[in-house]
Amino acid sequence: MNNYKNHNTKAYNKIIKAFKSKKNAATIADIAASSALPLSTVKNLVPKAADEYSARLEVTESGEILYSFPLGFTSRYRGLLPFIKRVTEKFIHISLKTSIVLFKFWIMIMLMGYFLLFMIIALASIFLSMAASSGKNNSRRGSSGNMAFSMSFFNMIMRLWFYSELTKSHTHRRHIYTEPSIPKKPLHKAIFSFVFGDGDPNVGWEEENKKILLKYLKENRGVISLPEFMIISGLDPQEAERAITAFCVEFNGSPEATEDGTVVYCFDDILLSSEYTNKKPQGLNKATLLIYKTKEDFSSNPEKMNFWFNVINAFNLVFGMYFLYSAASIGNIITEQSSYIYSLVYVFLLMFVNINPLPLIPIVLGIIPLLFSVLFWLIPILRKQYLHKKNKISNFENSRKLIFFKIWDTPISVKKKNLGEANDNTKDKVIKEMGYYCIPEITLDENNNEVYDFIELEREKHVLEKFRLSVDPDKFSIGTTVFDSGE
Repeated sequence: MNNYKNHNTKAYNKIIKAFKSKKNAATIADIAASSALPLSTVKNLVPKAADEYSARLEVTESGEILYSFPLGFTSRYRGLLPFIKRVTEKFIHISLKTSIVLFKFWIMIMLMGYFLLFMIIALASIFLSMAASSGKNNSRRGSSGNMAFSMSFFNMIMRLWFYSELTKSHTHRRHIYTEPSIPKKPLHKAIFSFVFGDGDPNVGWEEENKKILLKYLKENRGVISLPEFMIISGLDPQEAERAITAFCVEFNGSPEATEDGTVVYCFDDILLSSEYTNKKPQGLNKATLLIYKTKEDFSSNPEKMNFWFNVINAFNLVFGMYFLYSAASIGNIITEQSSYIYSLVYVFLLMFVNINPLPLIPIVLGIIPLLFSVLFWLIPILRKQYLHKKNKISNFENSRKLIFFKIWDTPISVKKKNLGEANDNTKDKVIKEMGYYCIPEITLDENNNEVYDFIELEREKHVLEKFRLSVDPDKFSIGTTVFDSGE
């Protein structure tokens, strides 16, 4: 196995050296002649080189495929920079995953911890102000003002306690008995859903799309064209050209030129399967082949739950501003004119610490909750803007798939009104992208609307169909079993 691997590596290095020696583009035969390697070996390894060094493919009049490297021979996978990139990405991935877990619990502790702390302070101020109001008559007016202030906080606290959704599941309480199987969401996950969302719903979308491509190849005799690849993958022509080259390396495919010079990509090894059946190629089918990206929602929490998270954060923000303002107004000395709640906290802390607690109060009860409350709102605001842009890109990619399909399905007499529900700007952009691959002829109809005729695309469809039918399906039959190790 090692000898085979070493031999393969030497052969691959010879091919790279042969390409570097060519000033212009080269064919597979040129590389075989320069490297003195078997033609079959060159055919297998050239797609790998094309992927690693971002080759450009050209087709001559005789139908030969030329490989050139306009970007030079800088490897995408080997060398110091790719290695550093891989290590950095791995480190960032692990660090980010760990940080997310810790951050989930941190924001829950900060949000609910300060809320409970400020609630205790508010409750304590109510009872103590009531006790103080029954004492000195000359301070009754001031105490009643403090008591009214405290009662307003108490009223808010009681509303939060009885009416919030924090201890409930995703659904309203009336659904508990009708849908008992729906699991409850832990508090830290609900808070994290509000701040950071619930993750990308399109994770694994590329893998699913790859399965669709492989399924399509099996149903169409292992042959695919670049426009078909563009439709299924949702990539523009330039991105699709790079992606299909990597796809060829991964699944042992190779570009071939038809008799008239049209480039098709053949994946013979994909058809060597026990599930392969000799069916007539069906071509593209929108219903079974086009999978779209899902819109990412802001949060899976009920709106009422997110509302109460906002209320709690606002509660903490108000208290933090109060302590910060009181500290700036009072200074380092507590007097009779000092705020009642602020003085209460000072006296309470003085019972447990041996140092003057006044410098700690504005930091612990002012600056920290204030900054956290701002951060608690800032992240969702920025994330909402990011999601808007991200969903906009996903919507465009979904529209691109459908518009590409409609153009491919009927390349002649293409009108924008027949290209789906996307807006005209999106349709214009996608038509231009398709025009990069195949320049259309543009005319005007009786209403002065533009009509696009992708004549070369229509021709390519017929050539592709003819090429597929010329593929002998019998050579992909694995035959009957001649040996069974279990017998």
